[in-house]
Amino acid sequence: MTNYQPARGKPRVALVTCTELTDLDPDDRLVLAPLAALGIATEPVVWDDPDVDWSAYDLVVLRSPWDYALRRDEFVAWAASVSALVNPADVVRWNTDKRYLAELSAAGVPTVPTSWVEPGESWQPPAETGEYVLKPAVSAGSQDTGRYDLADPEHRDLAVAHVRRLSDAGRVTMVQPYLRAVDTEGETALLFLAGPDGLAFSHAIRKGPMLTGPDLGPDGLYKEEEISARTARPEQLAVAEKTLAAVPGGTRRLLYARVDLIPGPDGEPVLVELELTEPSLFIGYADGAPDRLAAAIATHLARRT
Repeated sequence: MTNYQPARGKPRVALVTCTELTDLDPDDRLVLAPLAALGIATEPVVWDDPDVDWSAYDLVVLRSPWDYALRRDEFVAWAASVSALVNPADVVRWNTDKRYLAELSAAGVPTVPTSWVEPGESWQPPAETGEYVLKPAVSAGSQDTGRYDLADPEHRDLAVAHVRRLSDAGRVTMVQPYLRAVDTEGETALLFLAGPDGLAFSHAIRKGPMLTGPDLGPDGLYKEEEISARTARPEQLAVAEKTLAAVPGGTRRLLYARVDLIPGPDGEPVLVELELTEPSLFIGYADGAPDRLAAAIATHLARRT
């Protein structure tokens, strides 16, 4: 836990969500009791509610504002208006456009090979066969994401239609090879939470394969995930540390980070995504994780007093 003591009365913390999850995601609700035990008052608050006075909160914690993807400019502007926000607004701006992967790759982080299709650019699937993933550069919850087998003529046509649909909406498309290891090994998410000396590793989980075929349009706020606890391996932790070391502005000011990895063709872990804005933290899958998240929030409150 933590030796945090409120300096003046009971501090107020907003846990930021969206209209579809006004009572928070069930996993996030697990932190409420540990925060109450620390004397910290919390409440879920919808990020685009015009009646909210954000200055009334001692800390504003981004949790599940998962409807922002089609309104990113509005969301980024809102984040910039909230001084007590964690993770902070410049991180939100950088991390909500997955073109940050190109920066991390340039910094030497092993990442999934990715090409980008800008709105208005023509695109045809690669001539070679194989499976590819298409998704927008701004998205949450695996929305608008599909898996295409380019040996299948119908899939090739659907892939072109997917890119065109995103392009017509003014969105950048990511094109990545599908890493087959996800079908067996799954994806590993490594969770880091703030401590007195900066981010510290908390726990890891396994996500099972989610993409079964082409994207055929909207299917909800997020895609359901198959989650289980996992023990992180040294090589995974090494890639995560290298990824976090490349974050602009450093990581000491971050409340949390999630590093998502998949084994590449050679079996070594490569970065799929670095989640610094609104990641599921899966605190229900590790003993003590709700307490560690509460302690991380208390650490950031103490820094603001």
